Amino acid sequence: MRRRTAVLALGTATALLVTGCSTMSPEADGTVTLNMVESLTNPTRTALLKDLIADFEQQNPKVKVNLVSPPTEQADQKLQQMLQSGSGVDVLEVRDITVGPWSNNGWLYDMKKDLDGWKGWEAMTENAVNASKDATYFVPYGFYGLSLFYRTDLIEKAGFDKPPATWEELLEQAKAIHDPSERRYGYAFRGGANANSNATAAIEAYLADDVDPANGFKLKDGRTIFAAPEAEDAIENYLKLFKQASPKSSVSWGYPEMVEAFSNGSTAFLLQDPEVIATVSESKSISKDQWGTAPLVSGPGGKTVQPLATAGWGVAKGSGHKAEAVKLVQFLSQGEASTSFTKKNSLVPILKSATSDPFYKSGPWASYVTMTEQPDKYLVVTQPRGVSWWAEWQQKADADVQKLVLGKTSPKELLAGWDAFWTEKWQQEQ
Repeated sequence: MRRRTAVLALGTATALLVTGCSTMSPEADGTVTLNMVESLTNPTRTALLKDLIADFEQQNPKVKVNLVSPPTEQADQKLQQMLQSGSGVDVLEVRDITVGPWSNNGWLYDMKKDLDGWKGWEAMTENAVNASKDATYFVPYGFYGLSLFYRTDLIEKAGFDKPPATWEELLEQAKAIHDPSERRYGYAFRGGANANSNATAAIEAYLADDVDPANGFKLKDGRTIFAAPEAEDAIENYLKLFKQASPKSSVSWGYPEMVEAFSNGSTAFLLQDPEVIATVSESKSISKDQWGTAPLVSGPGGKTVQPLATAGWGVAKGSGHKAEAVKLVQFLSQGEASTSFTKKNSLVPILKSATSDPFYKSGPWASYVTMTEQPDKYLVVTQPRGVSWWAEWQQKADADVQKLVLGKTSPKELLAGWDAFWTEKWQQEQ
């Protein structure tokens, strides 16, 4: 999954340079000004947030919101500087890869007591509620989850009447469609940046019933998922997808190349986030009746693990206006504000009402609703993205996947290295 490489936003980043400024004091008439900082910035998203903030200010005339929108590539670093200073930020964007270190450093406010009894929880999906179950350092605004993008016409031409439901079926159909001489490829393989994510998704699917929901890299018996025999079966099948059904150039493909290969009509299958729906919908190379999405493919046991990535809105512990800040978080996390934000940002929604919304019930969004409605088949787990060594893991694991597809290591050797890496890290924590 992509961790959001967004277009740079101009003009607003200068406000962030004053990281030492104190949270604004109430004006003479009692008006409070909140500093709100987003991190996954792009111009369209910022404009949407400003519209939502205007609605909030209209409903809360004594609260003004100053939206700070730094360039995405610098945002987390700038936010960290602001949080370290203890002032200058009230409401902020918190992600599953930042909540761990930021909360451990005492920079985030736990809204649990403030939101106790809040009716907004009742309208949310089980996944959304669980994301804030223990400590409420943020309320999710949506999820980034994997589904299978597929070419309806190529599947039919190859003699299949429906998209693949398992990893084995995916390999079978991708091989049948694959014909490099016609510049037609079966699968958009991820061999470059973040290659580890799809490889681990395959492993988790093969081990679905045995994966610890609280830690997607652990089995329920405490071992790593990479230590199980089924993990080797998963990686061997995954390697065949590259060797038998993917373009050779995909050894270095990251998000942009994968999406381009599907949206330009050359590749039959793609495993990606819902944000790709908007990109493919705008393609002039394939028409809307030539593609669709299916639920994330499962392992041999008929189940799969959905490693949902998430982000949301939180409150800084250093905020001098926590009550007003929490009120803004509540506003953005319910009703029309939440619905508008998830739809326009191609996010898996947090509200249960989405299952009856025509926008989600048909077309490419329907697969995500299917997965939400069948939690016993599409098991949701939390991957350990908040650990301090996550960046180290990504760098190592991506390099290992590339060695695998280049024939420089074997599935068994790759998994032994991953097992040793995580086992050692967890032992050091004890």
